[in-house]
Amino acid sequence: MIPIKVVSGDVPAAPRSPAASALQYLQPGALNLAALPPLSLYIHYPWCVRKCPYCDFNSHEAKGELPEEEYLAAVRLDLEQSLPLIWGRKIYTIFIGGGTPSLMSAKGLDRLMSDLRSLLPLDGDCEITMEANPGTFEAEKFRSYRESGINRLSIGIQSFNAQHLKALGRIHDDGEARRAVEIAHANFDNFNLDLMYALPTQTLAEAKQDLDTALSFAPPHLSLYHLTMEPNTVFAKYPPVLPDDDASADMQDMIAQAMPAAGYQHYEVSAYAQPGRKARHNLNYWEFGDYLGIGAGAHSKISFPHRVLRQARFKQPKSFMEAALKGNPVQEEYEIAREDMGFEFMLNTLRLTGGFAPNLFGERTGMGINAIEKQLNAAEAKGLIYRDHKLIKPTELGMRFLNDLQQMFL
Repeated sequence: MIPIKVVSGDVPAAPRSPAASALQYLQPGALNLAALPPLSLYIHYPWCVRKCPYCDFNSHEAKGELPEEEYLAAVRLDLEQSLPLIWGRKIYTIFIGGGTPSLMSAKGLDRLMSDLRSLLPLDGDCEITMEANPGTFEAEKFRSYRESGINRLSIGIQSFNAQHLKALGRIHDDGEARRAVEIAHANFDNFNLDLMYALPTQTLAEAKQDLDTALSFAPPHLSLYHLTMEPNTVFAKYPPVLPDDDASADMQDMIAQAMPAAGYQHYEVSAYAQPGRKARHNLNYWEFGDYLGIGAGAHSKISFPHRVLRQARFKQPKSFMEAALKGNPVQEEYEIAREDMGFEFMLNTLRLTGGFAPNLFGERTGMGINAIEKQLNAAEAKGLIYRDHKLIKPTELGMRFLNDLQQMFL
């Protein structure tokens, strides 16, 4: 799952029923969107075999038999109750994240996909991605996933080094990592590999070996993440010994040289793709598109002609399922304040190495680009962005100090 940081000055309001929300949000308001952006669907599967010490996602260790049928019934209820908010809108991408969605049975995934098709108008070329972790790969099950409609996998490899996998608390070893990619290759022509670098005790040579191994499989897409110590994780409480800043920078430089040489385009901070293989679902996030989040802890961003709504579901699976049965699993719901809209847009779009067209700002925020003119001028003066009448994009310096650049629009 892509983490979307939400910052708003508004205090979240008590959620109304979805139908009441739809009527409320169709009223006149502070913004004026000429058209609604593309809509994606995110579905959260909250369980994993074991919680990794670096993970701050909404994931819960599976203890005993999972309540798969009850959870999928709650997901369907959640989706049914959310339909008034997106009525008539087509779904262009779907992402099933977690947790570890590949713990789901083939029968359960088939049920989920049938529910989605019966309730939603899916685009004929809909990208449907499922996260999967080595250690849960069974060839027959993944063939069934493909037959059910999954057309893209995102595989959490993290490393091909047994020692580093152990340090990261992963349930798979290096052999299972390779086998997972082989099974993916056999059943899917579109998939992503997640790799992490700057791992505990990792050397530059080891980081390069991981990358070389990944590239030997010729994955259509690679996501390369710098390991960070997120709050409220085991690593934050008990920090491991990590490479120093110079070693980490050397790894970043190695990646920056190796990926273009291998034919990959660096199109987002952590994302690299072969031609025509960008992750369309993630790209919709970074271009400030809309997404409906279904399932425990899922977040939504939904645009209306005069406002943009954010939602968050109950995080605990049991609380989510109980709330869905009662008619509304949304725990928080609020509009993005007009004064926060520029920051929210730039927080996402500045992650794109190719930048964005200035008119996209107006299309997605309902405001003129002059609303952030002062901040754009300041960022340009510091050499953090390049801008002309067709393009606004971070410079190499801006990408290096991306957090500082984003904060300028807060």
